[in-house]
Amino acid sequence: MNDSIIKTIAVAFSVCLVCSLVVSSSAVSLRDLQKENKLNDRRLKVLQVANIYDPSISISEQFSQLESKYIDFESGRIFNEYQNFNIEEYDQIVATKDPNLSTSVPASEDIAIIKNRENVGKIYILRDDINKIEKLILPIRGYGLWGTLYGYIAVENDFNTVSGIEFYEHKETPGLGAEVDNPKWKSSWKGKKIYNNNEVALEVIKGKVESSDTNGIYKIDGLSGATLTSRGVTNMVAYWFSDSGYANLFRELDYES
Repeated sequence: MNDSIIKTIAVAFSVCLVCSLVVSSSAVSLRDLQKENKLNDRRLKVLQVANIYDPSISISEQFSQLESKYIDFESGRIFNEYQNFNIEEYDQIVATKDPNLSTSVPASEDIAIIKNRENVGKIYILRDDINKIEKLILPIRGYGLWGTLYGYIAVENDFNTVSGIEFYEHKETPGLGAEVDNPKWKSSWKGKKIYNNNEVALEVIKGKVESSDTNGIYKIDGLSGATLTSRGVTNMVAYWFSDSGYANLFRELDYES
């Protein structure tokens, strides 16, 4: 009887050991593929927001059209190297978890509720045939109703006109706040202006933007039934285009040009 119990336990243990080894080896072998897939998901959103995505061409090939650059948020300077990071793999969201790589945002300024802002971000530049900036693709994030929305916004070379917006991750309610993924709503951002007299004026309003509204160029239709998500997107824009975000970059680029 005891031999039978011992054999049963031994067999069960052996099966568990074999299964754990199989699972572990599979996880290790798939890790690089998962990492590459996650990277391509982000790259796809960048290509889409820049309006250069072509499904007939590989994502990596299309992505080579863009320049990846670091940005120092304090000075607005862009550069190619930052510590020992690989720019293609640098994750600025991960950087916000490291006090040496990020800065706590004072509550009075944290309208996007991001808590910590990375000291160095990553942006993408699309250039034209004569090597001048055609568009900037800028990461943005901010709290909606249920969590943080992560996305990209593309800006024309006047650094004031929106070319597109895309979100790659959020927790908003399907049919309500999740309408940030609605192609029609996203397309309504194209051509809108960010600044009015050097102040961030672009906002998602409650209801529809009237065609007769002389300030309609600074307004986006609200998301029906999703007031807090709409407000979150407005606050996100207000933060990332302020002096805490990309405003210093725009000044630096204007100065260089």
